[in-house]
Amino acid sequence: MIVGYTTGVFDLFHVGHLNIIKSAKGMCDRLIVGVSTDELVSQYKDKQTVIPFDERCEILRNIQGVDCVVPQENMDKFEAWEKYKFDVLVVGDDWHGSQKWKDIEAKLCAVGVRVFYLPYTKGTSSSKINQILDDNRRPS
Repeated sequence: MIVGYTTGVFDLFHVGHLNIIKSAKGMCDRLIVGVSTDELVSQYKDKQTVIPFDERCEILRNIQGVDCVVPQENMDKFEAWEKYKFDVLVVGDDWHGSQKWKDIEAKLCAVGVRVFYLPYTKGTSSSKINQILDDNRRPS
């Protein structure tokens, strides 16, 4: 059985999130999805989520192809591997080629994990949705 792992904030769930989950599930038999806690998002993105952590988890638990939802409390993918023993890690391609991810990839490769980078869905993101909402709330 191949175990896959992917993570995200999954705020303002949209088709790009769904595409990553569907693609990740296509690479494994069991898919574990790590959802960034509100505290982690505040820490590394310096912003607040719109949808609270518990609700984001509940949404993901009800998405076809998601077998297990776990909290992502830090960005350490090797620590996550130690806990969940996944065979495949799926991440967005905006990280591809960065030194940070080259180091992560090397460490995970040493324990047999394959890392796959998926393209983000063009034209949609939670940040874009937030921007549109902010623009619509401003007085004309």
